[in-house]
Amino acid sequence: MAKYESEIKTRIGTLADYLHNEILNGSISASYEDGTDYTVGNVRVIFNVYERYSYMGGNRVSLAVTLTDAGDGVVHLCAIASGGSQAMFFKINTFGEEAFLDKLSEAVDAYKASHRCE
Repeated sequence: MAKYESEIKTRIGTLADYLHNEILNGSISASYEDGTDYTVGNVRVIFNVYERYSYMGGNRVSLAVTLTDAGDGVVHLCAIASGGSQAMFFKINTFGEEAFLDKLSEAVDAYKASHRCE
């Protein structure tokens, strides 16, 4: 399992749409599995799950992306990749997980640069 976290001063819906498109367009095998978007009081949470095929690992890897905005305009992003190992009791490799997260972190960096986010 691999994890990436970041805080970005932006609109949560704009970031969610951007990341969704970047993830799906970043790999020919990427797919959107499911997600939810809900608000409780001033807190909005968008949670999406993606999958893609890991050529190196020969299996599928999932990526769970959670965006949270507590109403202050700062979005907390937490992405966790999982899967990609064929071992029964421990992970032999995490190349697929790390590669999936690398694509996401590159997309976040590009978003921050193009939207002049802090």
